[in-house]
Amino acid sequence: MSYCTAITYMSDERRALHKAYHDKLYGFPIDDDNELFCRLVLEINQAGLSWETVLKKEVSFRKAYDNFNIEIVAAYTEADRERLLADAGIIRNRLKVNAAIENAKTILVLQKEYGSFKQWLNFHHPKTKEEWIKLFKKTFKFTGGEIVNEFLMSTGYLLGAHDENCIIHQEILKTQPMWLQTI
Repeated sequence: MSYCTAITYMSDERRALHKAYHDKLYGFPIDDDNELFCRLVLEINQAGLSWETVLKKEVSFRKAYDNFNIEIVAAYTEADRERLLADAGIIRNRLKVNAAIENAKTILVLQKEYGSFKQWLNFHHPKTKEEWIKLFKKTFKFTGGEIVNEFLMSTGYLLGAHDENCIIHQEILKTQPMWLQTI
């Protein structure tokens, strides 16, 4: 069942939480590197859990990770790691916390080489899902197939975020997502 369809079967409370993400963020291109980093960190933290868990904790994640400021997160110390692991408002998994910090450092390197994280993504576009997965596994920490797929779909690099008959799909088409440029 697609995300678009699943929302219609949710309780009112759950639907409200998911609908905001579905209607305003999921599948829309992101130009800001910090927001791209945010989405990557959230997708990594979703691994093994429900997306709903991540959505409920997003505000806490933003606070804990300094609003996903790449430069600040890349400079986190061991004390910051311990602070994150003690923060009940986020997902306290050492591998995921370490991945966020190390991936911030990696993005700083990519920004120096390509101008931005977004430009690095654009440079490598288009790729098949399998090629993207291979590139992400080589470049970043804790980026398996589902994480990479969801990150790229949720940011407009891969088709599939919405059913073609979903009204939001039509809104995304207006933004000229990267996947549309390869059709």
